[in-house]
This record gives sequence, structure tokens and C-alpha cells, in this order.
Amino acid sequence: MESFIATVRDPNVLLAVSVGIAIFATIVSFAMPLLSADKLDSRMKAVSVERERIRSRERARLQQESRSQMRRAEPKKYMRDLVDRLSLRRALADEQTEAKLRMAGYRGEAPMTALLFARFVLPCLAFTLAALYLFVIGEVDRPPAIKLLICIVAAYAGFYAPVLFLSQKVSKRQLSVKRAFPDALDLLLICVESGMSIEAAFRKVAEEIGIQSIELAEELSLTTAELSFLPERKMAYENLASRTGLEGVRAVCLSLIQSERYGTPLGTTLRTMAQENRDMRMNEAEKKAAALPPKLTVPMIVFFLPVLFAVIMAPAIIKVMAIQSGG
Repeated sequence: MESFIATVRDPNVLLAVSVGIAIFATIVSFAMPLLSADKLDSRMKAVSVERERIRSRERARLQQESRSQMRRAEPKKYMRDLVDRLSLRRALADEQTEAKLRMAGYRGEAPMTALLFARFVLPCLAFTLAALYLFVIGEVDRPPAIKLLICIVAAYAGFYAPVLFLSQKVSKRQLSVKRAFPDALDLLLICVESGMSIEAAFRKVAEEIGIQSIELAEELSLTTAELSFLPERKMAYENLASRTGLEGVRAVCLSLIQSERYGTPLGTTLRTMAQENRDMRMNEAEKKAAALPPKLTVPMIVFFLPVLFAVIMAPAIIKVMAIQSGG
């Protein structure tokens, strides 16, 4: 037993065992790919099945959400009565508000009524809560004029909170559409060059692009429906541009209108616009990358430099303190 322990502790034996394990692992690493069977076909089949499953799931969700969006939900009775009684539509709503609601994906009468109701109720609620806290519940040692000013600011914030929420929804929806639009143009180009009509191409792209962007799929589905029942295709393209509010989509719609008017090939137009939209997306990514160093300046000054100074100066401070304690 003692001889075995001495052998195990021998450095030469340990080195020989380590080298043997390393050689065996190297041989196995090189031999395993040669001995393993080719699983490419099975993997491709599994990927294809998984892709079809994801497409089916996304199409089902897209159809469900499209139906919910297409349904013209009736506004709540108490909201509609309040809005009609106080004529809030005339006072607070305009064409820009309706355009923002469409760009945010809200269609019909109910979203407009809910927005106007919120813009009337939230300021009153915010003013009441602020006054209740400042004058009754909280012991705030401030002059009454300052308290009243705070209440007015709270009411002002409540008045513009629905507008900010709507702007956030518009930005989020536009970002989703902008990211997926170049890929949608490539798919549309493939469909058109394969011989499909523009209506069938829009319908096919709407089904396929739903995996990447539900918002863009909804807009393309609406455009497909409008291409079928509107008297002119120009109106459907203009509605698509107004619903998205993006310059890239507007340029594509204008090119499609001109292509249909003058008889130019759709394939050439779509190929050019797809490349332009892809270049625009790359330019935006480059702008964000170029703006990153200035944004990192303040975090580096606040968080990095103090730690760096502490690491550099800590040995000197420790040495000085040691000398002082020794003296």
C-alpha cells in the first residue's frame, strides 16, 4: 500500500499519466468525427419540421390577432356618453391624433373614444390625488401656492400621459416594421418574379413575415384586402404608407404607384427599393455604433476611473500607512 501511494505521488508517474490521457483525448477528438455517422439528413429534416411548426403557430397567432384588430369594437357606453356630452372630439382630437392611432395599430371608434376619455379623466384624477396627499394626508411643509403648483403639474402630466403612451406604441410598432421591411421586400421580389400577381404576392409575404414581425404582417394583410376591393391600387398603397408613417415604406409605395402607372417592371423596382432599405438599415446601425463612444464617456468617468485610481493608489497608501505606524 505504501509503495502504491509512493508511486502515485511520484512526479514522473503523474506526468506520464497526464501525457497518456492527453494523447488519448487527442486521438478520440480526431477519430470521433470520422467514426460518427452522417446525421445531416436527419438534422435537416428536424429543422424543416421545426420551421413548419413555428410557421403554423405564428400564422395561427397572426390570424387571431388580425381578427381581433379587424373587429370594430364598440366603445364603452359611459366613455362615449362623456365624450359626446363634453364635445371632447372637437376640442382634443384632430387628423394627427387619428393618424397616430392608425400608426399604433388602433383602428375603429373605440380607441379614439378611450383616448379622449383618458385625456379628460386622468388630469382630474392626478390633481385630486396630489391635492389629497399634499393638503390632507402628507405633512408637507410648503406654502399653499407651491402645493397648488405641484397639483397643477400633476394634472398636466396626467393630461399628456395618454399621448406619451400612444407615441411609445407608435415608435415600437414602427421599429418592428422597419426591421422586417427589407426582408419583406426580398420575399415580395421573389414572389413577383415567380409569376405571382401583386395581390397574391402581398398575401404570401404577409403569411411568411409574421414569424419576424406581426405588425408588418398585419399591415400587409390589410393592404391585400384593400387591393381587392378598392377602386384603385394607388389608394391601397397610399393607405399602407400613411398607416406605417415610415419614409422607407412611403418610398416603396410611391415606386409601386409609378411602376403601375408607367408600366415599368415590378421586379426591377422592388430589387432597387429592397437594396435601398437594406442600406438605410445598415446606415442606422452604423450611426448607433458611432454614437456609442460619446455615450460611454460619462459611465466610464463615474464607474471606471474611481476604481482605477483606487487600484493604482492603494499600494502607495498602504505603504505610507505602514511607515507611519512603524514610526
